[in-house]
Amino acid sequence: MKTYINPTPEQWSALATRQTVASADLNETVKSIFNDIQKNGSTAVKKYTNYFDGISIENVAVSTAEIEKAVAEIPSDLKNAIQIAAENIKRFHQSQKEIPTKIETTSGVFCWRESRAIETVGIYIPGGTAPLFSTVLMLAIPAKIAGCKNIILCSPPDKNGNINPAILYAAQLTGVTQMYKVGGIQAIAAMTFGTDEIPKVDKLFGPGNQYVTAAKQYAQQLGLAIDLPAGPSELLVIADDTCDPEFVASDLLSQAEHGGDSQVILVTNSEEIVSKVATAIEKQKALLARQSVVEKALENSRALVFQSIQTGIEFSNFYAPEHLILALEDAENKITLIENAGSVFIGNYSCESAGDYASGTNHTLPTNGYAKNYSGVSLDSFVKKITFQKLTSKGLQNLGPTIELMAAAEQLDAHKNAVSIRLKKLQNG
Repeated sequence: MKTYINPTPEQWSALATRQTVASADLNETVKSIFNDIQKNGSTAVKKYTNYFDGISIENVAVSTAEIEKAVAEIPSDLKNAIQIAAENIKRFHQSQKEIPTKIETTSGVFCWRESRAIETVGIYIPGGTAPLFSTVLMLAIPAKIAGCKNIILCSPPDKNGNINPAILYAAQLTGVTQMYKVGGIQAIAAMTFGTDEIPKVDKLFGPGNQYVTAAKQYAQQLGLAIDLPAGPSELLVIADDTCDPEFVASDLLSQAEHGGDSQVILVTNSEEIVSKVATAIEKQKALLARQSVVEKALENSRALVFQSIQTGIEFSNFYAPEHLILALEDAENKITLIENAGSVFIGNYSCESAGDYASGTNHTLPTNGYAKNYSGVSLDSFVKKITFQKLTSKGLQNLGPTIELMAAAEQLDAHKNAVSIRLKKLQNG
């Protein structure tokens, strides 16, 4: 990590720059695969699975026998941990249910809003070296609470043509309705168009590498809804002299191990803290299995030393991190200053890993600065909001003249007439 001392606001844009992963070549690859799958369906899906994953699969649907086998393979202590996490996530997302409130805006005019579940949602779960079964919990649980009828899961197969057992266990635990051994661009395309095996979905969820991210963005251009703009994982830690440098180092490393394109930022008011955290990083890094991944991520990461924590918070709001840790004295009283962040972790004991797995909040969050205008996934992500209104005869008489005047001013005679006809009939009894 390179250190910057008192960077000026003019330097902030450069310091807030993330790695760019998409390219013209990648976008052309995505478009080509989408076109092929739209035209040739399952045949094309299996062709690309063979090409990218090196495995030929006749039936991409996960069978009941495969699920049962996966459930039997999961150690009981891991099952228990997943169940605890699932219960916390369920409890937090159930609290987000909206109770409709009927408002009488004018005497006799009633307005309210109700939620309706998105019928069919697709959740993409990365496999590979880090099979993210925790993401199944984060997506399937709120989908189930929302009332989504069909929850379609796609995840890439391993070299034996199987999905990681923990992913399948989490899927059956949370009520996923259909599971498919398909990953990458081909999975996103299949859920975008639908094939004779994989259903078309109404909205796509889930993280992925640069190929999946580019595919989701292309799907959005074709009119399919997606959860939020996504990119590589990121973490910003704001720390003062009350922090524990070993804790800070562990948090930075935990996010850096997601991938070589991840980015971690340390913001502080002390060069001494930077030095202590750097020492702790070197010590802890040596023990990590994904050390090479971490080192690559650290090349694109940085430490920033400002004269005050206040300025550090201002930079954080400019950066708009996916994850933000406040390792500060009186950290909870600082949260009113936070304007842009996906998820905030308050105090020395609130490690980012808690949110990734089991505290209850959702870990599907906006990256690449999108926390300035996007929220993380929540129960609202799986529903549509429908407004309702009911006017009594008295309500129309009270509000009608206002509507007539406004419609006439906009020269929309039919709009005015829809009110006038009713009022005339009421006047005539």
